[in-house]
Amino acid sequence: MNFLPSGICFFLSAATCWLTAKVDASWWYMGTLGSQVMCDNIPGLVNKQRQLCRQHPKVMQAIGAGMKEWISECQHQFRNHRWNCNTTARDHNLFGRLLLRGSREVAFVYAISSAGVVYTLARACSQGDLDSCSCDPTKKGSSRDSKGSFDWGGCSDHVEHAIHFSQIFVDAKERKERDARALMNLHNNRAGRKAVKRFMTLQCKCHGVSGSCSVRTCWQAMADFRRTGDHLRRRYNGAVQVAVNQYGTGFTAAHTHFKRPSKNDLVYLEDSPDYCIRDPQSGSMGTAGRLCSRASRGSDGCEVMCCGRGYDTARVSRTTKCECKFHWCCSVHCRDCQQLVDEFTCKSQT
Repeated sequence: MNFLPSGICFFLSAATCWLTAKVDASWWYMGTLGSQVMCDNIPGLVNKQRQLCRQHPKVMQAIGAGMKEWISECQHQFRNHRWNCNTTARDHNLFGRLLLRGSREVAFVYAISSAGVVYTLARACSQGDLDSCSCDPTKKGSSRDSKGSFDWGGCSDHVEHAIHFSQIFVDAKERKERDARALMNLHNNRAGRKAVKRFMTLQCKCHGVSGSCSVRTCWQAMADFRRTGDHLRRRYNGAVQVAVNQYGTGFTAAHTHFKRPSKNDLVYLEDSPDYCIRDPQSGSMGTAGRLCSRASRGSDGCEVMCCGRGYDTARVSRTTKCECKFHWCCSVHCRDCQQLVDEFTCKSQT
């Protein structure tokens, strides 16, 4: 099983190393000794994280496998923006020096990664992939909702267990540091976990004569991860710049006209770079070569995306499905058609 490129440790500042360094399928067949050696050699883990890594190698495997999902979601949410959640395989972490800055983009990365851990673990529990958990054992007997009574059945996602493990593992380093950046990370980690729980839904199946629904069997299920991503993207838009209070225990708004952040808000400490020009020191990859829309006035428009540097135009050929016809029964046959279209890409800095 390949998680991410071999030898890369995905490292969220000093907080969390997501077990991608030298991780491949062979580890999981090496037994207890093998997992202990591997956990001891992953850089960035604090003692508590190493202990959990040794005790729960299959959980670590699930986390590593689930990384691709939340990274993909992050890139989907920012696909049309200067910062597009781009990753690099040439650094000690997937986001390079970006994570050294307490910006709102980093706030989103922490929140979406924390949410991704909860989502991944809860799903692995429900699917029976882990020995340490299964379906939510508290969803037993009968209950009621707005439609009446129902019996608990099926397999409810055990989100509370996933949140508990995620909180212990992900937050371990921050709880030792307790400086401004650690408080920021802890807050955004929690906001990410809460976002997954926010979209739990009650799903039911009817039983009875001719679908009369005289008896309902229901279970709690997580919504598609896209809903969590959409929610956190909105929280990113309304993120609050903060400063640590005089006691060093929490936040106050950095400016008097800013609202005080709630537990669901994302918080950040520093302004973001403009991400226009490649700057390894700030973690900016720049927008040179990025596709843009000449007709758009939004963030994906060439004027905004290219930061006023202008853009190049190239005519390219694309293959599309065309002349599709329905054939009885039941298929659709299409032709592959070549279409010439103009593509616009941002110029580099002169």
